[in-house]
Amino acid sequence: MAARYQKEIAELYEQDQNFEQAIVYYERAAELFQGEEVTTSANQCNLKVAQFSAQLEQYQKAVNIYEDIARQSLNNNLLKYGVKGHLLNAGICQLCKGDIVAITNSLERYQELDPTFSGTREYKFLADMAAAIDEEDIAKFTDVVKEFDSMTQLDAWKTTLLLRVKEALKVKEMEEDDLT
Repeated sequence: MAARYQKEIAELYEQDQNFEQAIVYYERAAELFQGEEVTTSANQCNLKVAQFSAQLEQYQKAVNIYEDIARQSLNNNLLKYGVKGHLLNAGICQLCKGDIVAITNSLERYQELDPTFSGTREYKFLADMAAAIDEEDIAKFTDVVKEFDSMTQLDAWKTTLLLRVKEALKVKEMEEDDLT
């Protein structure tokens, strides 16, 4: 009962666009649901925490949550089909951090976690994005996003984060132009 109330409070903060407070209450709800062994509800709350953490540029926190949920989901026949989506979200958060080594290491870790992941569109998308960032190629970055979006529509959250990555790439390119 307490978990449900915490979640309802979080939803009210979410409606008011107060994501910091929404995170606090979704985390409390997730802990309480976990204590009651209502894993599905706990995961739903944790996914909200990850989503809002990324929006607030707390990328590592979001990465950790998405990876944990992906790991848990692998052991459940009903949830394992969502693993690639969780890993995609974690990967996009890694891209936002702009650390190419971390992105590459994450992709390797995701393959170890789920050997089928390397054959997915999501994996190819993240790998191609990492390559575009490494090469500082905005045109390639844009093409990769367009190609993926044409097959799998990107939601507003992913689009927002990918625009942040693109802007960071533009800034990096402009800084390098200033040095020459």
